[in-house]
Amino acid sequence: MRVAVFHTKSYDQQFLSASNAKYEHELVFFEPRLSAETAKLADGFRAVCIFINDILTAETLQILQAGGTELIATRSAGFNHIDLASAQKLGIKVVRVPAYSPYAVAEHTIGLILCLNRKIHRAYNRVREANFSIDGLLGFDLHGCTVGIVGTGKIGSLVAKILHGFGCNLLGYDLHPNPDCLNLGMAYLPLGELLEQSDILSLHCPLTPDSYHLINSEAVAKMKQGVMLINTSRGGLVDTTAVIEGLKSGKIGYLGLDVYEQEEGLFFEDLSNEVIQDDVFQRLLTFPNVVITGHQAFFTRNALQNIADTTLANISDYENGRVCPNQVC
Repeated sequence: MRVAVFHTKSYDQQFLSASNAKYEHELVFFEPRLSAETAKLADGFRAVCIFINDILTAETLQILQAGGTELIATRSAGFNHIDLASAQKLGIKVVRVPAYSPYAVAEHTIGLILCLNRKIHRAYNRVREANFSIDGLLGFDLHGCTVGIVGTGKIGSLVAKILHGFGCNLLGYDLHPNPDCLNLGMAYLPLGELLEQSDILSLHCPLTPDSYHLINSEAVAKMKQGVMLINTSRGGLVDTTAVIEGLKSGKIGYLGLDVYEQEEGLFFEDLSNEVIQDDVFQRLLTFPNVVITGHQAFFTRNALQNIADTTLANISDYENGRVCPNQVC
């Protein structure tokens, strides 16, 4: 099948091309993100392959459908960047990669916690300048800390397992308690109580209308003074303005982000020679107790291999008329 692959970097081409030796699709790579302005590039392609910052509005989908597109294959677990209602009306199927490497995201989460706690980012810069003072680098033992995990699916449960190894007390919030987490001794609480009791908060839930800005000014007000907040899930879970106020007041003592609610146009791009126009994001960068990575938690060779394999298998299922287990309904 001819597939237009959008928003591709060198690593996308490398792993997709290697996996495609088995599937033998005709892959055509496009560097731009998919939008209404670039959708005409997909004319004549039955399938379009996208990533998280390709925004498929109703207008974009209409252009794709007019050009012959029948299938959207997103190289991600989330699909909030696709107007599913419009896709359904237009008869366009949507498939995804539900699990590529939960270990990658879970391990990156722990990396952010350790970096913030022991101020590794600041220590690294000091030593490079021959400053070996440890004043201001005081951390705390993770052992005995209470960690609240919001969303205890595959990734959240792996974070819980790792932190259990550190000797942390585990709290969870999820509509469906995970037996694996219960076996670790996790106590499930209403969100308000979890916010009040946690020394560290880590977000691992999907972005839905109900979870949008789950962390807002009211939620911040309930948190412990000096709490550590980590988000490696979806940027829209966090009201950035409210979190900035929490940082200024000291209510939030540490902030680790791998996602940002306005990351489109920022993350995955080299903007080192440009002036970033997002004043909110620039404000975040001024805090010494904030560590931001550019949506790289998923970025391991294991994950990229799994993403490529599953994406191309999804396309083959559609091409051969098979039921695809990863179709989004």
